[in-house]
Amino acid sequence: MKAVTLIIISLFTLLNIGLAQAKTFNKAVIKTPTVLCEDCQLRLEEYLRREPGISSIKVDYKKKITTITYLTDRNNIEQLKTAISNAGFDADDVAADEDAFKKLPKCCRTGDGKRTVPVKPE
Repeated sequence: MKAVTLIIISLFTLLNIGLAQAKTFNKAVIKTPTVLCEDCQLRLEEYLRREPGISSIKVDYKKKITTITYLTDRNNIEQLKTAISNAGFDADDVAADEDAFKKLPKCCRTGDGKRTVPVKPE
C-alpha cells in the first residue's frame, strides 16, 4: 500500500514539473501593407525565420497581413514589428527601415522605387 501511494505521489510530482515547464505560444497578426507580391512574401518569410522563438510564419500579400506564432519567452510583438521593419516593410505603426527598403528589388517597391505608405514620424 505504501508503494502504491509513493508511486501516485511521484507521478503527480512529475506531472506538475512537466506542466510548469510548458512553453507559451502567442499569435500575432500584423498589417504589412508594403508587401506587394510573392517575391516580397518569400523575402519576408525568409528574414523572419532568423528571429528567435518563431514557430510559424504566414505572409498573405493579397490581404496585406502577416501572421506569426512565437514563443512568448523568446520574442514579443514589438520585436516582430521591428524585424519586419528591418526587412524593409511597414508593420502596423512601425515604418520600414529606409536603408532596407532601398535595398529591396524594384518589384518589392512601387514602380519608381518610392514608398506607397507615408513614413510615420517618430
